[in-house]
Amino acid sequence: MKLAVFNPVLYSMNLDDALKYLKGLGVDALELGCGGFPGTAHANVRELDKDQKKLDALKSAFAKHGVQICALSVHGNGVHPDKKTAELATAEFDAACSVARKLGVRHIVTFSGCPGDGKGTAPNWVTCTWPNEYSELLAWQWNEVLIPYWKTRAAVAKDASVKVCFEMHPGFCVYNPQTMLKLRAAVGDTLGANLDPSHLLWQGIDIVRAVEYLGDALYYFHAKDTMLNPSRLAEKGVLDTAPYTNESERSWLFRTVGYGGVPWRNVVTALRMAGYDYVMSIEHEDSLMTPKEGLEKAVAYLKEVMIFDSSKTAAWWT
Repeated sequence: MKLAVFNPVLYSMNLDDALKYLKGLGVDALELGCGGFPGTAHANVRELDKDQKKLDALKSAFAKHGVQICALSVHGNGVHPDKKTAELATAEFDAACSVARKLGVRHIVTFSGCPGDGKGTAPNWVTCTWPNEYSELLAWQWNEVLIPYWKTRAAVAKDASVKVCFEMHPGFCVYNPQTMLKLRAAVGDTLGANLDPSHLLWQGIDIVRAVEYLGDALYYFHAKDTMLNPSRLAEKGVLDTAPYTNESERSWLFRTVGYGGVPWRNVVTALRMAGYDYVMSIEHEDSLMTPKEGLEKAVAYLKEVMIFDSSKTAAWWT
């Protein structure tokens, strides 16, 4: 298993300085945000797909510092009811497949997306099944929009020999392990999960059980933590729209690795037992720590708990 970092936390640096800094921390790989919500501060996937010189320069930068590109991230919403938004997300995803093939990268991290109701211009994330119009809308979103869309995009990804890793994120149709496997069953095993514990913990999902439940559908892993606030949970539950910067008022809060409720040693053990042997990619979104302090603490913590040697072992003491 390798330690990686998702690059938005490093956007205050240019790419060369960021790679040098990571190498100094002993980080092996970088997850390259290059479109969608992660932005394009270090790379623009549509430019890389059209400009060989930019692609060569990118490859040279990573080779210079001995850092691997472990994934391309283009978190977007390709089924967004706004046509231009959906077209951009789709173009970035397709470009990411093309660039990944050229770079030899095998993982693309993104969102499943969420449609609207067929009439409006905003996504509509359905969280209940009654009144009946909600369950009817949910069926339409899945059967008429989401599944057909991802059947087409999965063919693009398969042609590029890449795995599509859905970050299971509330607000989108795939937001937990069950919805992940539902879409995978309908589309195929080109689709799998990016398991980010921070989005599952506050939903009440057991992270170790999530690893076990996903099984061979677990393609990628984001290392991010979440702290639960019992007093606020008791007042308003888990669905919280308070700003992330209003920390004391939130029911839950993203934290850097080791500062929340994720049982990291148990999770690493579960990953090992499940046969997952790719990267743990740190995503630092902790509003109580600066990017540098939070990232460096996460790196130090994971170095202590990760299992880096993937060699098969035996019960040598028996």
